Order: sequence, then C-alpha cells, then structure tokens
Amino acid sequence: MKESKILVVDDNKSVLSALELLLKGRCQFLKCISSPNLLITELQSRPYDVLLLDMNFKAGINTGNEGIYWLQRVLEVDQAISVVMITAYGDVELAVKAVRMGAADFVLKPWENEKMLVTIESAFRLSKSKAEVKKLQIKESQLIAEINRTDKNLIGSSPEWMEIIELVKKVAITDANVLITGENGTGKEMIAREIHRLSQRSKKVMVTVDMGSITESLFESELFGHKKGAFTDAHSNRTGKIETASEGTLFLDEIGNLPMAMQAKLLNVLQSRKVTRVGENIPFDVDIRLISATNCDLIKRVGEGTFREDLLYRINTIQIELPPLRARKTDIPVLADFFLQKYSFKYHKEGIKISDEAVKKMINYHWPGNVRELQHAIEKAIILCDEKILGPSEFLFKNEPNTNPIFAESTLEDMEKKLINAALKKQGGNLTAVAGQLGITRQTLYNKIKRYGLQAL
Repeated sequence: MKESKILVVDDNKSVLSALELLLKGRCQFLKCISSPNLLITELQSRPYDVLLLDMNFKAGINTGNEGIYWLQRVLEVDQAISVVMITAYGDVELAVKAVRMGAADFVLKPWENEKMLVTIESAFRLSKSKAEVKKLQIKESQLIAEINRTDKNLIGSSPEWMEIIELVKKVAITDANVLITGENGTGKEMIAREIHRLSQRSKKVMVTVDMGSITESLFESELFGHKKGAFTDAHSNRTGKIETASEGTLFLDEIGNLPMAMQAKLLNVLQSRKVTRVGENIPFDVDIRLISATNCDLIKRVGEGTFREDLLYRINTIQIELPPLRARKTDIPVLADFFLQKYSFKYHKEGIKISDEAVKKMINYHWPGNVRELQHAIEKAIILCDEKILGPSEFLFKNEPNTNPIFAESTLEDMEKKLINAALKKQGGNLTAVAGQLGITRQTLYNKIKRYGLQAL
C-alpha cells in the first residue's frame, strides 16, 4: 500500500481530514478534494490507483444517485482504477448497485480504521492486477500484430513459389489441418505464419512448439499443462501450449521427431479435442487449428514403423511441399537483394551492392541450406566487407576452395582477430570508426583489442 496513489472525494471536510490523518504516510501520494466537479480533471492530470468516492454531495446532481453518476464518469476515463464508495447506512442498496456497476467495494460511515485500511489495500491490489492484465493484453495484441504482419520474407515470383502462395491462400480460409514439408531452410514456419495470418483465427495467437526439443518426461506438462503439486517440480499451475493456442493456431514444428509413445498421446488429443492437465482428472475442450511441419519423409517413417499412420492422416488433410531454393533459381536475385537491404541497414552499411558475377555465382550454387543459407551468406558478407561492391570472393560456399584471405585462418577467433586488425589499419586507429564498421560498441572493441593483444594505431 505504500506504493499506492490515492484520491479522496467528499464534500464533508471532517471526512477529508479524518482520511488524510489515517492515510498520510501509508501511501505514496494522497490528495483530497471536496467537489466531484474537479474529479475528472484530477484523474486526467495524474494516475491514481484507488479512489475513495462519497455517494452523496450537497451540490451538483441532486438525484440521490450522485455517487453512481460519478462512478460511471470515472470508469469511462480510467477502467484500471479501483473505486471504493463511501456511504451512509441508508444508502447501502445504492452502494451494492455501484459494486455491480464496477466499484471495487464500499465502506459505511462511520468506519473502523482497520477495516478501511484493509479495504483500501484490497482495492490497491485489484488496481495493480487490472494494470497487469492491461499490459498483458497490450503485449498480446502487439504479438498478434507482429505475427499477422505481411511477412516480407515471403518473396519470389517463380512459378514454383507462386503455386505455393496460391495454395496457401486457398487453405488458409478453411480450418483444415495442414502438413508443411520440405528441406531445412525452405521457410516452413513462415508459411505456417502466413496461413494463420490469412485465416479467421488471425486475431488470436499462433503457438509454436518444437516437437523435437521436448523430452518425453516433460511432453504432457509442456503440451497439456499441469496442476500445482502434480509432480516434484510442479511448484505452480501451468497452462499447456495446446490450451494457450485454443481459438488460435497450434504449429507443431519438426513433428517427425516425435517418439512413438508421445504420438499416441497427441493423437488422442487431436481426435477428442479435449485436454486433461497433468494432476487433474477432468478434461476440457480446446479449439485449435493444427499446422505441422517436418523435413522427414513421414510415409517412409510409417513404413518403417516409427510414425503412426493414423496420426499422419490426422495431421495431413492438406500437404504443402515447399520447393528447395535450387528449384526456384529465378527468386535468388530477389531474395539476395532483400537480405542485402535488410542487413546493410542493420549494420549501418547502406549503399552496398552485389556484383553481377556474385549474383551468377549464387544462381549456380546448389544451396543445400536453402533460403536460410542464403540469408546467412548475405549477412556474413556485409559484416566482413570493406568495399561497396560484394564480389564473388565475398561468398564462400560449402565444398568450395577458399579464395578470400579473410577466411584463410582456421578458427573463428583467428578470423575475428584478422578482421579487427584490418579495420584498425583501414580507419587509421580511429576506434569509433572501427566500431561503426564492425557493428559493435566501443567497449566491445576495447575488450577484443585487449584480448587479442592488438595495437590501436
């Protein structure tokens, strides 16, 4: 309560004096006003946690419902504030009505000081709780907006890619389960997010679960949630990922890595659309749209007996097979330019271009890591470049002879040491310029110079 900010509104100066004596020193800020006509202006001038509001005033609205009127006005201005009504015994019925309309509580005149303090403490806690809920709602709306933004990484105009985009648009408006397959780095999660963004569930969250990273012992707790005390480390109640995704989308990434024992438990939930938390016996309904992804051949896994056929049918109403980057070569220059703009801005190296020879080299490369490898190649080239043009030697691909001297050393530390030393020489020992070129802080640069025993010119 010492952190609380309290406003008192009562036309009885004796009441104001009594509350000032009671609350002074017990809260962070206290203000008492005698006219409700100043109430809204005061609330707009500074934030308050608790408002003590009289039910009746000698001036102003004289309908016998003055407190109700001002309560409505207050809640229009600030829904997070907790309002405690102060009333005489004869107005208890009106006070109860006020609570139904949104007041936190009421106290009767004359009050007991201890009871008044307890009531204000409870009202303050309620106010803080409402503020936390508001913050969470804002964060959730921001998260949903971020998830549902048009993802600029979904770029490309090749026939192979446009076919995928058209299929995504058709599938998204339904609630059908979708299985996205393809090699690592082809953009399976981005496609899942695009399906969610275009769906009728886009105002809710998409919850992502990496199925390959969940141990069998934590599988049920992670997906279904648990009750406090359900097992040794269950120190509090926990909401499972499936429950969190209810009314939204559940994205199960790398579902091909799921052990058989877990597959049966997941299948049961998908069939019944019910979840039972660990430590509880009563199941509850969940409403999810399921999207799964894998780089495995699940049909082959079914034949080998390592993936349940009935689970495959359950998750595979629609299958979207993403093409590897080498199958959509006309998209490589566009993607490369996108990542070039993104990372040149990030590392404060605007104006960098990719030479035609470097573009040809990228088109002819087979990209086993697909779009993700292309992204990393562009980022690394921008970090290490000293010129405004990225040539073929700036891109060292797998199984290719090393032609760039910056990569000649065998360890990352050797490369970093050589890079810093080259930057020091180029910038004439200007540490601010060196830090800017490398995209690091001056303090980080100092630490690395000391670590590697380099000399600032």
